[in-house]
Amino acid sequence: MNISDIDVKEYLLSLSRGEQKVLLRELNDLSDRKGTISAIVSRREILDNKQGHCPHCGHPKYVKFGVDKGSQRYKCKSCNRNFTEYTGTWLEGIHKKELIDEYLQLMFEEKSLDKITELLGINKKTAFDWRHKILASLRDTDKISFDGITESDETFFLLSEKGCRHLEREGRKRGSTSSKKGISDEQVAVIVTADRQGAYEFDVAKLGRITKKSIEDSIGDRISPKTVLCTDSHVSYKGFAIDNEIEHHPLRADLKQFVKDGVFHIQHVNSLHNRLKKWITEKFWGVSTKYLQQYLNWFRMKEKLKNVTQPIAELVRRTLESTETIERYFRIEQNYEELLSSPI
Repeated sequence: MNISDIDVKEYLLSLSRGEQKVLLRELNDLSDRKGTISAIVSRREILDNKQGHCPHCGHPKYVKFGVDKGSQRYKCKSCNRNFTEYTGTWLEGIHKKELIDEYLQLMFEEKSLDKITELLGINKKTAFDWRHKILASLRDTDKISFDGITESDETFFLLSEKGCRHLEREGRKRGSTSSKKGISDEQVAVIVTADRQGAYEFDVAKLGRITKKSIEDSIGDRISPKTVLCTDSHVSYKGFAIDNEIEHHPLRADLKQFVKDGVFHIQHVNSLHNRLKKWITEKFWGVSTKYLQQYLNWFRMKEKLKNVTQPIAELVRRTLESTETIERYFRIEQNYEELLSSPI
């Protein structure tokens, strides 16, 4: 059936103003999606332009070594092992790669797993696994040193076993509180650090109160002589600053000291705390502690991509930087067990 231009124009004019706005928005969304960079093409270009390295030994010298089921193979000149464009990245072992670009777009739009399953026609478990492989790839991106005034403070999430089918306790209702007063082993400490230049770190530290070791594990390798640390008056931060020989400005909230010398404060970090908790609560209705670090990776990347002109392309580039993603993905369960068994 042929539809003339006049028929289309008459139909569009017959729509209400609200319906016209919805149609325009959907057309704009389709236009944006056409600009999505192919994750597979992007990865192959990285290797073909000699910007990658061997995922087995890290050596930068390798040559093309044939094709395997449509995947470009390479051979390392150092360890002589073979690898493909996907080895070590979150793309390794993923079937239906033709859906990857659309999946990334839907994930960037923060669509639910149910919605993604419906739109792409994949199993919900598949959608879940793809999400966490991608999030595992973001763990070590943008790990630059904190420069200048750097704020750090901890926040707490209630220990959650969401999704567990074998609870050893009675399940909680959403929005419930800890059964113990104060900071206890029912709460997960998350250390959030940010400098004024836009470098971030979000780390699941431990159950209960943080220690000097928690801070060292979180940001110890990102401190430089130029770092000026602003924190609350927790003694662990003081010890950390002394050990690393950096300038430290603790704030005494008990004395209503929220800003020191007009410039030293932790208000940016506290704002991140609020936005992070709101995002996790409203978008996901809370997340399991097992996967909390994954969602912290996601939130950190959201903050980094806020002012990027092509966020999808940049997201693809950053997710493909790491060839340790699959190993990190399979360590999620182990990391969770270590968190639960760590001393309080």
